[in-house]
Amino acid sequence: MTAAARLAALDALPAEELCTHAEQALAALVDVMNQETTLLRAGHLRQAGQLTPDKARLAQDYVTFARAIQRQGTRLTAEAPAALARLRAGHESLATQMAENLRVLATAKTVTEDVLTDVARMVGQQNRARTYGSAGKVATDPAASAKGIAINRAL
Repeated sequence: MTAAARLAALDALPAEELCTHAEQALAALVDVMNQETTLLRAGHLRQAGQLTPDKARLAQDYVTFARAIQRQGTRLTAEAPAALARLRAGHESLATQMAENLRVLATAKTVTEDVLTDVARMVGQQNRARTYGSAGKVATDPAASAKGIAINRAL
């Protein structure tokens, strides 16, 4: 089935059915984002990362239904106003969950970077030569503090 045929099939769905599909996709997306947020708060980064494929698929499904609803807005307003109102409320719930999820992701990223920076600093200090310079102090080389450690900032 072509993309145009899939879009036409969505647009041809009865108003209540289209809204129901969108609500189900929305609820599943909010649920997986809540699971991810909970895992991240608990420090289970690997388990949270395993949810990424599901989250991406559910987000794509929801966007597909949301676009169909936008295209059919006039018809849906006339035929299923209550379902459309439920969907709007659910969308607000998604926005709230996304904001919380992004906040927790940013915190996890910052904590991870801080830990890796501290480890790099400690490794650099351990590998540093402990000799006295001309002023009678232990020489320091700030460039050597992170030798051998790389931080991937793409989280």
